[in-house]
Amino acid sequence: MRPIQMVDTKTQYHRIKSEVDQAVLEVLESSAFINGKPVQQFAEELASYLGVAHVIPCANGTDALQIAMMALGLQPGDEVITPSFTYIATTEVIALLRLTPVFVEVDPHTFCMDPDSLRKAITPKTKAIVPVHLYGHAAPMAELLRIANEHNLFVIEDNAQAIGCDYHFSDGRVAKTGTLGHIGCTSFYPSKNLGAYGDGGAIFTNDSALAERLRMIANHGQRQRYYHEIVGCNSRLDSVQAAILRIKLRHLDAYNEARRSVADFYDQAFATHPLVTTPFQAVYSKHVYHQYTLKLAAGVDRDGLVKYLADRSIPSMIYYPVPGHRQPMFAEFGSAEHSMPITDALTDVVISLPIHTEMDEEQKAYIANAVLEYLNK
Repeated sequence: MRPIQMVDTKTQYHRIKSEVDQAVLEVLESSAFINGKPVQQFAEELASYLGVAHVIPCANGTDALQIAMMALGLQPGDEVITPSFTYIATTEVIALLRLTPVFVEVDPHTFCMDPDSLRKAITPKTKAIVPVHLYGHAAPMAELLRIANEHNLFVIEDNAQAIGCDYHFSDGRVAKTGTLGHIGCTSFYPSKNLGAYGDGGAIFTNDSALAERLRMIANHGQRQRYYHEIVGCNSRLDSVQAAILRIKLRHLDAYNEARRSVADFYDQAFATHPLVTTPFQAVYSKHVYHQYTLKLAAGVDRDGLVKYLADRSIPSMIYYPVPGHRQPMFAEFGSAEHSMPITDALTDVVISLPIHTEMDEEQKAYIANAVLEYLNK
């Protein structure tokens, strides 16, 4: 059996090696390493795939979030509401810009922002919300957008873990996550469903004026070289990464289907076991399984399971052991005083198993059997 990894980028690369190698060599031959032709081509192709008017490539997903908040003109002290149960980048940029992060609960089934918790958190200082499509499952965007519209709030989607996910509205309309709010942000970190071979990110919007401002901010606040109209930053997707992402974008739907196949296998293996709960999928979301995350029942020794799997050369991860409201970096906002029982409980019971595009039947069975062996001890 091949060694098991959380994400097998090497095997995936070898499947598309000839395409990728040729694309990279073309960039090297052109020597247009910054803002070369592949960057614009990728932006156009990704916009077409997502069904969004504008895609602005940038250096990474964290930059994408920061640039989005800068473009919306948020001011120090403005409140931005986001889940506590997410990767730190989502909330880190809020504090970095001297905005005030306000943490809310997630739905215990989907792990995404809870609309009722959002409603209760809104104050006159609230200016924006950042729903996170966590683990590849869409946040309940129809309800979140309704609440945001009622209170005239900006919506910035953190789509770093859910690119390619379809959102189904009750009227039959289908749209990609990341294209539903004012701005969508994503990361092309190598382990993502659409991953580069280095850092990368992108910002999406259907608002042309906002798109122009986003581009300016990502490029030192300039429209014309050396004429800087607003304060910006330097955040670029390089030509090599864009060339690679162009190739991988063509395979993204197949990659997501491969992940769903792994998830289906796990779901069937664990379906009747009383000590685990398999990932939930709401009717509005077509899960893309960036992570396959189980919830363990009370009394199951999660650390023991992690060790049991590791002893059998099976990696696992805890996403995320410390929620945002418990992080020392946010102490100045009094976040630790918030009562967030659902989030706190999830951090103690979640565990993510290997899931990626290259898993074979032997690997899947070995992992599932090891988990069941531990639970049945």
